[in-house]
Amino acid sequence: MLSQLRAEFPEVTISKIRFLESEGLVRPARTPSGYRQFSPIDVERLRFVLAAQRDHYLPLKVIKEQLEAIDDGELPSGPAPRPPRTLVAVDGLPTATAFERGGEIRLTREELLESTGIDAATLIELERYGLVRAGAAGFYDSDTAALVRTVRAMTEFGIEPRHLRAFRSSADREVGLVEQIAAPLARQRDRDARARADEVVRELAALSVTLHTLLVKIGLRGVTGG
Repeated sequence: MLSQLRAEFPEVTISKIRFLESEGLVRPARTPSGYRQFSPIDVERLRFVLAAQRDHYLPLKVIKEQLEAIDDGELPSGPAPRPPRTLVAVDGLPTATAFERGGEIRLTREELLESTGIDAATLIELERYGLVRAGAAGFYDSDTAALVRTVRAMTEFGIEPRHLRAFRSSADREVGLVEQIAAPLARQRDRDARARADEVVRELAALSVTLHTLLVKIGLRGVTGG
């Protein structure tokens, strides 16, 4: 089934399809042992959903309403003609794979200071303003080290940790939004729920970073009067 879709939708994954199933957009039959059996009609429904998301940026609620209208004979079964694409992938921005969990390093406070080149007073400030947080066991991970190096580079332009509180607040709001969408998926009782939730978190995280980057990029166009 994936092979039939990936020629047209190369980024589709099993987790994505299971998420669409959980949302009621496709209902494959099940074998007595519980395996999914996707019929040609199921594949066409998936193709309709994926094309509607990719080409028309439609929310799932609207796509589901369209599928129901098709089932009732109110709409033609094929998707609307594909318009010219106005949005393209942005080179250099992270994809969902950048948010996959990998092997994490564990740094003590002293190791973090040594590897990032900041002083203890600056680290205390970063913790005070919520930009850096140690794990439950008191260690720091690789992402925290990268964050600290980024802040150190910004301080060379005269920016102080207190100026960066808005970044923490903005990130927390974005995390909260993703959590509202992913948490209900993770609480579902089937065995694939966690995988679907993880997939959604990664995809939304990448989209969130892309949106933030583009908003900043657009906003900075007039800063130097260019």
